[in-house]
Amino acid sequence: MLTYDMILDAQKALRGIARRTPLESAPRLGANIYIKAENLQLTGAFKLRGAYNKIRSLSPEEAARGVIACSAGNHAQGIALSASKLGIRSVICMPAGAPISKVEATRGYGAEVVLVPGVYDDTAREAARLAGEHGYTFAHPFDDPYVIAGQGTIGLEIMEQLPDVEQVVCPIGGGGLISGVALAIKTLKPSCRIIGVQAEAAGSMAASRHAGHIVTVPDRDTIADGIHVLTPGKLTFQLCQQYVDRIVTVTEDEICAAILSLMENQKTVAEGAGAASVAACLFSKVDVSEKKTVCVVSGGNVDVTTLSRVITKGLVKSGRIAELTTRVPDRPGSLIGLLQIVSQTGANIVSIRHAREDAQSDVAVCTVSMVLETRDEAHVSRIRQALRDKGYPLLSP
Repeated sequence: MLTYDMILDAQKALRGIARRTPLESAPRLGANIYIKAENLQLTGAFKLRGAYNKIRSLSPEEAARGVIACSAGNHAQGIALSASKLGIRSVICMPAGAPISKVEATRGYGAEVVLVPGVYDDTAREAARLAGEHGYTFAHPFDDPYVIAGQGTIGLEIMEQLPDVEQVVCPIGGGGLISGVALAIKTLKPSCRIIGVQAEAAGSMAASRHAGHIVTVPDRDTIADGIHVLTPGKLTFQLCQQYVDRIVTVTEDEICAAILSLMENQKTVAEGAGAASVAACLFSKVDVSEKKTVCVVSGGNVDVTTLSRVITKGLVKSGRIAELTTRVPDRPGSLIGLLQIVSQTGANIVSIRHAREDAQSDVAVCTVSMVLETRDEAHVSRIRQALRDKGYPLLSP
Protein backbone atom coordinates (compact mmCIF):
# COMPACT_ATOMS: atom_id res chain seq x y z
CA MET A 1 0.00 0.00 0.00
CA LEU A 2 1.12 3.54 -0.71
CA THR A 3 2.32 5.76 2.14
CA TYR A 4 3.48 9.34 2.42
CA ASP A 5 6.91 8.10 3.54
CA MET A 6 7.23 6.22 0.24
CA ILE A 7 6.78 9.53 -1.61
CA LEU A 8 9.47 11.16 0.55
CA ASP A 9 11.76 8.20 -0.17
CA ALA A 10 11.08 8.53 -3.89
CA GLN A 11 11.97 12.21 -3.77
CA LYS A 12 15.41 11.34 -2.38
CA ALA A 13 15.94 8.62 -5.00
CA LEU A 14 15.03 10.94 -7.86
CA ARG A 15 17.55 13.66 -6.99
CA GLY A 16 19.90 13.93 -9.94
CA ILE A 17 17.61 11.75 -12.06
CA ALA A 18 14.40 13.76 -12.58
CA ARG A 19 14.22 17.51 -13.01
CA ARG A 20 12.56 19.76 -10.47
CA THR A 21 10.21 21.30 -13.02
CA PRO A 22 9.21 24.98 -12.87
CA LEU A 23 5.95 26.25 -11.42
CA GLU A 24 5.05 29.56 -13.02
CA SER A 25 2.20 32.05 -12.94
CA ALA A 26 0.03 32.05 -16.07
CA PRO A 27 -1.93 35.32 -15.87
CA ARG A 28 -2.97 35.23 -19.53
CA LEU A 29 -4.74 31.95 -18.86
CA GLY A 30 -6.37 33.27 -15.70
CA ALA A 31 -5.52 35.57 -12.80
CA ASN A 32 -5.21 32.71 -10.31
CA ILE A 33 -3.70 30.05 -12.57
CA TYR A 34 -0.21 28.58 -12.22
CA ILE A 35 1.42 25.95 -14.44
CA LYS A 36 3.44 23.02 -13.11
CA ALA A 37 5.42 22.28 -16.25
CA GLU A 38 6.02 18.53 -16.29
CA ASN A 39 6.18 18.82 -20.08
CA LEU A 40 9.71 20.09 -19.42
CA GLN A 41 10.64 16.90 -17.55
CA LEU A 42 13.29 14.58 -19.02
CA THR A 43 11.60 12.38 -21.67
CA GLY A 44 8.99 15.15 -22.00
CA ALA A 45 6.58 13.92 -19.33
CA PHE A 46 6.12 13.22 -15.62
CA LYS A 47 6.28 9.45 -16.15
CA LEU A 48 10.05 9.32 -15.60
CA ARG A 49 9.48 9.88 -11.87
CA GLY A 50 7.36 6.81 -11.27
CA ALA A 51 9.21 4.67 -13.79
CA TYR A 52 12.61 5.22 -12.21
CA ASN A 53 11.24 4.72 -8.70
CA LYS A 54 9.78 1.38 -9.79
CA ILE A 55 12.89 0.17 -11.63
CA ARG A 56 15.24 1.06 -8.80
CA SER A 57 13.05 -0.97 -6.38
CA LEU A 58 13.59 -4.26 -8.27
CA SER A 59 15.45 -7.06 -6.54
CA PRO A 60 18.67 -8.32 -8.18
CA GLU A 61 16.77 -11.39 -9.39
CA GLU A 62 13.99 -9.29 -10.93
CA ALA A 63 16.48 -6.95 -12.56
CA ALA A 64 18.33 -9.89 -14.10
CA ARG A 65 15.14 -11.16 -15.76
CA GLY A 66 14.37 -7.75 -17.28
CA VAL A 67 11.32 -5.52 -17.11
CA ILE A 68 8.25 -5.19 -19.32
CA ALA A 69 5.74 -2.36 -19.47
CA CYS A 70 2.75 -1.19 -21.50
CA SER A 71 2.18 2.39 -22.47
CA ALA A 72 0.90 4.82 -25.10
CA GLY A 73 4.32 6.45 -24.97
CA ASN A 74 5.27 8.47 -21.91
CA HIS A 75 5.56 5.61 -19.39
CA ALA A 76 7.34 3.68 -22.13
CA GLN A 77 10.01 6.35 -22.44
CA GLY A 78 10.35 6.64 -18.67
CA ILE A 79 10.85 2.90 -18.25
CA ALA A 80 13.25 2.70 -21.20
CA LEU A 81 15.46 5.52 -19.92
CA SER A 82 15.38 4.29 -16.31
CA ALA A 83 16.19 0.72 -17.28
CA SER A 84 19.06 1.90 -19.47
CA LYS A 85 20.49 3.98 -16.62
CA LEU A 86 20.38 0.95 -14.32
CA GLY A 87 21.64 -1.56 -16.92
CA ILE A 88 18.38 -3.52 -17.10
CA ARG A 89 16.73 -4.94 -20.23
CA SER A 90 13.34 -3.40 -21.05
CA VAL A 91 10.52 -4.52 -23.34
CA ILE A 92 7.65 -2.10 -23.99
CA CYS A 93 4.24 -2.97 -25.45
CA MET A 94 2.75 0.06 -27.19
CA PRO A 95 -0.49 0.59 -29.13
CA ALA A 96 0.09 0.20 -32.86
CA GLY A 97 -1.48 3.62 -33.33
CA ALA A 98 0.78 5.40 -30.84
CA PRO A 99 2.46 8.56 -32.18
CA ILE A 100 5.54 7.66 -34.19
CA SER A 101 7.59 10.20 -32.24
CA LYS A 102 6.87 8.36 -28.98
CA VAL A 103 7.62 4.95 -30.48
CA GLU A 104 10.95 6.11 -31.89
CA ALA A 105 11.88 7.94 -28.70
CA THR A 106 11.23 4.77 -26.69
CA ARG A 107 13.48 2.76 -29.00
CA GLY A 108 16.04 5.54 -28.78
CA TYR A 109 16.22 5.13 -25.00
CA GLY A 110 17.19 1.50 -25.49
CA ALA A 111 13.94 -0.47 -25.18
CA GLU A 112 12.64 -3.28 -27.36
CA VAL A 113 9.23 -2.10 -28.64
CA VAL A 114 6.34 -4.48 -29.34
CA LEU A 115 3.48 -2.79 -31.24
CA VAL A 116 0.06 -4.17 -30.32
CA PRO A 117 -3.18 -3.56 -32.26
CA GLY A 118 -5.73 -1.64 -30.19
CA VAL A 119 -5.44 0.70 -27.21
CA TYR A 120 -3.71 0.71 -23.83
CA ASP A 121 -5.89 -2.09 -22.43
CA ASP A 122 -4.82 -4.36 -25.30
CA THR A 123 -1.14 -3.63 -24.65
CA ALA A 124 -1.65 -4.46 -20.97
CA ARG A 125 -2.94 -7.93 -21.84
CA GLU A 126 -0.05 -8.57 -24.21
CA ALA A 127 2.50 -7.36 -21.65
CA ALA A 128 1.01 -9.70 -19.03
CA ARG A 129 1.25 -12.61 -21.49
CA LEU A 130 4.88 -11.88 -22.34
CA ALA A 131 5.76 -11.44 -18.66
CA GLY A 132 4.39 -14.90 -17.92
CA GLU A 133 6.14 -16.41 -20.91
CA HIS A 134 9.60 -14.88 -20.34
CA GLY A 135 9.66 -14.11 -16.63
CA TYR A 136 9.90 -10.32 -17.04
CA THR A 137 8.93 -8.10 -14.13
CA PHE A 138 5.84 -6.12 -15.07
CA ALA A 139 6.08 -2.38 -14.39
CA HIS A 140 2.49 -1.18 -14.35
CA PRO A 141 2.10 2.38 -15.70
CA PHE A 142 -0.19 3.53 -12.89
CA ASP A 143 -1.53 0.84 -10.53
CA ASP A 144 1.70 0.26 -8.60
CA PRO A 145 2.70 1.80 -5.22
CA TYR A 146 6.25 2.61 -6.34
CA VAL A 147 5.08 4.23 -9.56
CA ILE A 148 2.46 6.28 -7.71
CA ALA A 149 5.01 7.31 -5.08
CA GLY A 150 7.30 8.60 -7.82
CA GLN A 151 4.50 10.66 -9.33
CA GLY A 152 3.66 11.95 -5.84
CA THR A 153 6.94 13.85 -5.77
CA ILE A 154 5.21 16.40 -8.03
CA GLY A 155 2.85 17.12 -5.15
CA LEU A 156 5.79 17.71 -2.81
CA GLU A 157 7.33 20.14 -5.29
CA ILE A 158 4.07 22.05 -5.71
CA MET A 159 3.83 22.54 -1.94
CA GLU A 160 7.45 23.71 -1.79
CA GLN A 161 7.06 26.09 -4.75
CA LEU A 162 3.61 27.50 -3.88
CA PRO A 163 2.77 26.83 -0.22
CA ASP A 164 -0.45 28.88 -0.38
CA VAL A 165 -1.89 26.82 -3.26
CA GLU A 166 -5.62 26.26 -2.80
CA GLN A 167 -6.48 23.99 -5.72
CA VAL A 168 -4.59 21.55 -7.93
CA VAL A 169 -6.00 20.41 -11.29
CA CYS A 170 -4.49 17.23 -12.65
CA PRO A 171 -5.08 15.00 -15.70
CA ILE A 172 -6.32 11.45 -15.11
CA GLY A 173 -5.81 8.40 -17.29
CA GLY A 174 -5.42 5.35 -15.10
CA GLY A 175 -4.98 7.55 -12.04
CA GLY A 176 -1.33 7.12 -11.04
CA LEU A 177 -0.39 10.80 -11.33
CA ILE A 178 -3.33 12.27 -9.44
CA SER A 179 -3.20 9.53 -6.78
CA GLY A 180 0.37 10.37 -5.82
CA VAL A 181 -0.11 14.13 -6.10
CA ALA A 182 -3.33 14.02 -4.08
CA LEU A 183 -1.89 11.91 -1.26
CA ALA A 184 1.18 14.15 -0.96
CA ILE A 185 -0.76 17.42 -0.98
CA LYS A 186 -3.65 16.27 1.23
CA THR A 187 -1.10 15.03 3.79
CA LEU A 188 0.59 18.43 3.91
CA LYS A 189 -2.48 20.61 3.35
CA PRO A 190 -5.86 18.86 3.72
CA SER A 191 -7.76 22.03 2.77
CA CYS A 192 -6.29 22.11 -0.76
CA ARG A 193 -8.81 20.87 -3.33
CA ILE A 194 -7.71 18.22 -5.82
CA ILE A 195 -9.59 18.20 -9.13
CA GLY A 196 -9.11 15.46 -11.73
CA VAL A 197 -9.65 15.95 -15.46
CA GLN A 198 -10.35 13.29 -18.06
CA ALA A 199 -10.98 13.36 -21.78
CA GLU A 200 -14.72 12.99 -22.32
CA ALA A 201 -13.92 10.27 -24.86
CA ALA A 202 -12.16 8.12 -22.22
CA GLY A 203 -13.68 9.09 -18.88
CA SER A 204 -13.16 5.78 -17.09
CA MET A 205 -12.30 7.19 -13.65
CA ALA A 206 -15.16 9.70 -13.82
CA ALA A 207 -17.59 6.91 -14.75
CA SER A 208 -16.21 4.64 -12.02
CA ARG A 209 -16.54 7.36 -9.42
CA HIS A 210 -20.14 7.98 -10.47
CA ALA A 211 -20.92 4.25 -10.31
CA GLY A 212 -19.12 3.74 -7.00
CA HIS A 213 -17.05 0.89 -8.43
CA ILE A 214 -14.58 0.31 -11.24
CA VAL A 215 -16.15 0.27 -14.69
CA THR A 216 -14.78 -0.06 -18.22
CA VAL A 217 -15.91 2.57 -20.71
CA PRO A 218 -16.34 2.07 -24.49
CA ASP A 219 -13.34 2.87 -26.64
CA ARG A 220 -13.47 6.19 -28.49
CA ASP A 221 -10.79 8.20 -30.28
CA THR A 222 -9.10 11.04 -28.37
CA ILE A 223 -6.27 13.45 -29.02
CA ALA A 224 -5.23 12.83 -25.40
CA ASP A 225 -3.54 9.48 -26.02
CA GLY A 226 -1.61 9.74 -22.74
CA ILE A 227 -4.86 9.42 -20.74
CA HIS A 228 -6.64 7.04 -23.12
CA VAL A 229 -7.35 4.38 -20.48
CA LEU A 230 -10.64 2.48 -20.53
CA THR A 231 -10.40 0.88 -17.06
CA PRO A 232 -8.82 2.59 -14.02
CA GLY A 233 -6.60 0.72 -11.57
CA LYS A 234 -7.83 -0.85 -8.34
CA LEU A 235 -5.33 1.00 -6.16
CA THR A 236 -5.71 4.29 -8.01
CA PHE A 237 -9.50 4.08 -7.81
CA GLN A 238 -9.30 3.66 -4.04
CA LEU A 239 -6.89 6.58 -3.70
CA CYS A 240 -9.02 8.81 -5.92
CA GLN A 241 -12.09 7.97 -3.86
CA GLN A 242 -10.17 8.92 -0.71
CA TYR A 243 -8.21 12.01 -1.78
CA VAL A 244 -9.68 13.52 -4.97
CA ASP A 245 -12.44 16.06 -4.41
CA ARG A 246 -13.95 16.07 -7.89
CA ILE A 247 -13.47 14.75 -11.44
CA VAL A 248 -14.55 16.61 -14.59
CA THR A 249 -14.29 15.85 -18.30
CA VAL A 250 -13.28 17.97 -21.31
CA THR A 251 -14.05 17.61 -25.01
CA GLU A 252 -11.60 17.12 -27.85
CA ASP A 253 -12.13 20.69 -29.10
CA GLU A 254 -11.55 22.06 -25.60
CA ILE A 255 -8.28 20.15 -25.32
CA CYS A 256 -7.14 21.48 -28.70
CA ALA A 257 -8.00 25.03 -27.66
CA ALA A 258 -5.96 24.55 -24.47
CA ILE A 259 -2.93 23.32 -26.45
CA LEU A 260 -3.19 26.44 -28.61
CA SER A 261 -3.60 28.73 -25.59
CA LEU A 262 -0.52 27.26 -23.90
CA MET A 263 1.50 27.79 -27.07
CA GLU A 264 0.38 31.39 -27.50
CA ASN A 265 0.23 32.55 -23.89
CA GLN A 266 2.85 30.43 -22.08
CA LYS A 267 5.14 29.75 -25.04
CA THR A 268 5.09 26.06 -24.14
CA VAL A 269 4.03 22.92 -25.98
CA ALA A 270 1.70 20.42 -24.31
CA GLU A 271 0.32 17.17 -25.60
CA GLY A 272 -3.40 16.44 -25.39
CA ALA A 273 -3.23 14.72 -22.02
CA GLY A 274 -1.01 17.45 -20.61
CA ALA A 275 -3.33 20.24 -21.72
CA ALA A 276 -6.47 18.64 -20.24
CA SER A 277 -6.00 20.37 -16.88
CA VAL A 278 -5.78 23.78 -18.57
CA ALA A 279 -8.80 22.99 -20.74
CA ALA A 280 -10.88 22.38 -17.62
CA CYS A 281 -10.02 25.86 -16.34
CA LEU A 282 -10.39 27.69 -19.65
CA PHE A 283 -13.86 26.27 -20.26
CA SER A 284 -15.20 26.75 -16.73
CA LYS A 285 -15.26 23.08 -15.73
CA VAL A 286 -13.27 24.22 -12.71
CA ASP A 287 -13.89 27.48 -10.83
CA VAL A 288 -10.62 29.40 -10.63
CA SER A 289 -12.10 32.81 -9.84
CA GLU A 290 -11.05 32.87 -6.19
CA LYS A 291 -8.59 30.03 -5.57
CA LYS A 292 -4.88 29.89 -6.36
CA THR A 293 -4.92 27.03 -8.82
CA VAL A 294 -2.05 24.90 -10.12
CA CYS A 295 -2.62 23.09 -13.41
CA VAL A 296 -0.32 20.11 -13.85
CA VAL A 297 0.73 20.07 -17.51
CA SER A 298 1.76 16.44 -17.46
CA GLY A 299 3.54 16.07 -20.81
CA GLY A 300 4.68 17.74 -24.00
CA ASN A 301 5.20 14.83 -26.40
CA VAL A 302 2.78 15.96 -29.05
CA ASP A 303 3.23 14.45 -32.52
CA VAL A 304 4.21 17.31 -34.85
CA THR A 305 2.42 15.62 -37.76
CA THR A 306 -0.91 16.21 -36.01
CA LEU A 307 -0.06 19.58 -34.50
CA SER A 308 -1.41 21.61 -37.43
CA ARG A 309 -4.79 19.88 -37.14
CA VAL A 310 -4.80 20.45 -33.40
CA ILE A 311 -4.06 24.15 -33.92
CA THR A 312 -6.87 24.46 -36.48
CA LYS A 313 -9.35 22.82 -34.11
CA GLY A 314 -8.15 25.06 -31.31
CA LEU A 315 -8.63 28.16 -33.47
CA VAL A 316 -12.18 27.09 -34.34
CA LYS A 317 -13.07 26.32 -30.72
CA SER A 318 -11.76 29.68 -29.50
CA GLY A 319 -13.53 31.61 -32.26
CA ARG A 320 -10.35 32.50 -34.13
CA ILE A 321 -11.48 30.73 -37.30
CA ALA A 322 -15.08 30.49 -38.48
CA GLU A 323 -16.67 28.79 -41.47
CA LEU A 324 -19.90 30.41 -42.68
CA THR A 325 -22.13 29.32 -45.54
CA THR A 326 -24.89 31.42 -47.11
CA ARG A 327 -26.70 31.98 -50.39
CA VAL A 328 -26.57 34.96 -52.76
CA PRO A 329 -28.57 35.82 -55.90
CA ASP A 330 -26.93 34.54 -59.08
CA ARG A 331 -26.37 37.94 -60.68
CA PRO A 332 -23.42 40.34 -61.13
CA GLY A 333 -22.36 42.23 -57.98
CA SER A 334 -24.01 39.89 -55.46
CA LEU A 335 -20.76 38.36 -54.24
CA ILE A 336 -19.12 41.80 -53.87
CA GLY A 337 -22.01 42.93 -51.66
CA LEU A 338 -21.55 39.93 -49.37
CA LEU A 339 -17.78 40.46 -49.12
CA GLN A 340 -18.21 44.13 -48.25
CA ILE A 341 -20.35 43.19 -45.25
CA VAL A 342 -17.72 40.72 -44.10
CA SER A 343 -14.98 43.31 -44.60
CA GLN A 344 -16.86 45.89 -42.54
CA THR A 345 -16.96 43.48 -39.58
CA GLY A 346 -13.14 43.32 -39.52
CA ALA A 347 -12.89 39.63 -40.45
CA ASN A 348 -10.22 38.36 -42.83
CA ILE A 349 -11.18 35.88 -45.54
CA VAL A 350 -8.89 32.84 -45.63
CA SER A 351 -10.73 31.00 -48.41
CA ILE A 352 -14.02 31.19 -50.29
CA ARG A 353 -16.02 28.75 -52.42
CA HIS A 354 -18.70 30.01 -54.81
CA ALA A 355 -20.91 27.17 -56.13
CA ARG A 356 -23.59 27.63 -58.79
CA GLU A 357 -24.24 23.90 -59.23
CA ASP A 358 -25.77 23.14 -55.85
CA ALA A 359 -28.54 20.55 -55.76
CA GLN A 360 -29.94 22.14 -52.62
CA SER A 361 -30.29 25.65 -54.10
CA ASP A 362 -32.76 27.29 -56.44
CA VAL A 363 -31.64 27.95 -60.00
CA ALA A 364 -31.38 31.71 -59.37
CA VAL A 365 -29.05 31.53 -56.33
CA CYS A 366 -25.47 30.45 -55.54
CA THR A 367 -24.04 28.91 -52.40
CA VAL A 368 -21.04 30.71 -50.89
CA SER A 369 -18.84 29.12 -48.17
CA MET A 370 -16.21 31.25 -46.44
CA VAL A 371 -13.44 30.47 -43.95
CA LEU A 372 -12.72 33.59 -41.92
CA GLU A 373 -10.02 34.68 -39.49
CA THR A 374 -11.82 36.18 -36.51
CA ARG A 375 -10.95 37.57 -33.09
CA ASP A 376 -13.13 35.51 -30.76
CA GLU A 377 -16.57 33.95 -30.40
CA ALA A 378 -18.19 37.35 -29.81
CA HIS A 379 -16.73 38.57 -33.10
CA VAL A 380 -18.15 35.52 -34.90
CA SER A 381 -21.57 36.24 -33.40
CA ARG A 382 -21.43 39.84 -34.67
CA ILE A 383 -20.57 38.66 -38.19
CA ARG A 384 -23.45 36.20 -38.17
CA GLN A 385 -25.85 38.90 -37.02
CA ALA A 386 -24.59 41.38 -39.62
CA LEU A 387 -25.26 38.85 -42.39
CA ARG A 388 -28.72 38.05 -41.07
CA ASP A 389 -29.57 41.75 -40.82
CA LYS A 390 -28.74 42.13 -44.51
CA GLY A 391 -30.91 39.17 -45.48
CA TYR A 392 -28.24 36.49 -45.92
CA PRO A 393 -29.42 33.09 -44.57
CA LEU A 394 -26.80 31.12 -42.64
CA LEU A 395 -26.59 27.47 -43.56
CA SER A 396 -24.75 24.51 -42.08
CA PRO A 397 -21.31 24.26 -43.75
